[in-house]
Amino acid sequence: MMQAGMDESGASALLQAGCGPILPAHDSTVPPLRQQIFECVRSHGQISRIDVAKHLSVSPASVTTIVSDLIAGGLLKEVEAPRDPGSRGRPPVALAVRPEAGYVVGIKLSDLVHTGVIIDFAGRPVAEARLHRPSLRTEVDLLVEEADELLTRMLAEAGMDRSAISAVGLGLPGIVDHFRGLILWSPILRGLEIPIARMMSERMGLPVQVDNDANVLTLAELWYGAGRRLPDFAVVTQEYGVGMGLVMNHRLYRGANSVGMELGHTKVQLDGALCRCGQRGCLEAYVSDYALVREASVALDLHRTESGSAQVILESLYDQAKAGNEAARTIFRRAGRFLAAGLANVINLFDPSLVILSGARMRYDYLYAEDVLKEVRELTLNKGRKLPRVEINAWGDLVWARGAATLALSAVTDARTSAEVVE
Repeated sequence: MMQAGMDESGASALLQAGCGPILPAHDSTVPPLRQQIFECVRSHGQISRIDVAKHLSVSPASVTTIVSDLIAGGLLKEVEAPRDPGSRGRPPVALAVRPEAGYVVGIKLSDLVHTGVIIDFAGRPVAEARLHRPSLRTEVDLLVEEADELLTRMLAEAGMDRSAISAVGLGLPGIVDHFRGLILWSPILRGLEIPIARMMSERMGLPVQVDNDANVLTLAELWYGAGRRLPDFAVVTQEYGVGMGLVMNHRLYRGANSVGMELGHTKVQLDGALCRCGQRGCLEAYVSDYALVREASVALDLHRTESGSAQVILESLYDQAKAGNEAARTIFRRAGRFLAAGLANVINLFDPSLVILSGARMRYDYLYAEDVLKEVRELTLNKGRKLPRVEINAWGDLVWARGAATLALSAVTDARTSAEVVE
């Protein structure tokens, strides 16, 4: 039967055009061998040339040639490898990244507190800083000024000049077009389609990479945390909002337009509670900080005042739930059920090997109590399948900034190692 909308000539053309995906001449999904070797050394910390060759399934001669180039370029160095007790002779030699080969900055912009970190080329923190701010939503010019102030503080702590920094990575909440450096919408900014990367770069005098804050946290898990050895996993974040990052085949997945994985704005209730994005029924409107505060203000008469911030209300709500207040427990229980539905949807859609729940709110154990995780299992399609592990990771604020720094480090690494060795 001829498919609707396709005539015989169209069907004939399809039959004659071949089949299979048409890939570009140089598929960018596989980095050059020079970059693979460098990243192999960095991921292992220390590794010998022969082990690099085995790990990458390439000839030792190729590794030796490229390693010599990387050492001459100041990116790698030789170090004395640990030796077996009682062994004699020349100490074994391993390779390691030269930490001083470069430095990058990571900044996590948020509603109330900005955090920042400087890391070296081996990914180790060098300096850190925090900047408290007075308002939830602001103009972009002020946000740029605050980010630059945070950078200045970190440089002072590290005793470094701005010229020592290779790039800056920036993470913030909202819908971010990473590749174009745009903030399409953010709950902490007034305005739409803001060229935040260009504005930050002009103010700081440095290249700037920008991404959604959930994505930079996912990068932190991929580079330093539970996801280092996993080809695929999902990170669900819960702070003032709800976010998600997804790793597929060891790479961060952003979607066709770099704005995917907006779990917090998936709909769980048609015509439901109002979300800060302006729509109704979003998951975030039921499980985020402001959703819990909204519930507490009604059920427990806890209202925000000049002396009582959302954080104070949340702590009071949690303390009352722990003390046995049934209304407080009901608020967390309801939020937990919506969170369970969101997690089940993630598992049903992407089938990750691991789901990581991360963010400061994970210390509120009512949100991931055993009955919540049980409901996740019940809502997940589980016929004949193994369900993924769900882990809790309540890392502090600085891990978000470290993930943002990794965004910059990855870009600098690509630029400095992508050129093949010229024979």
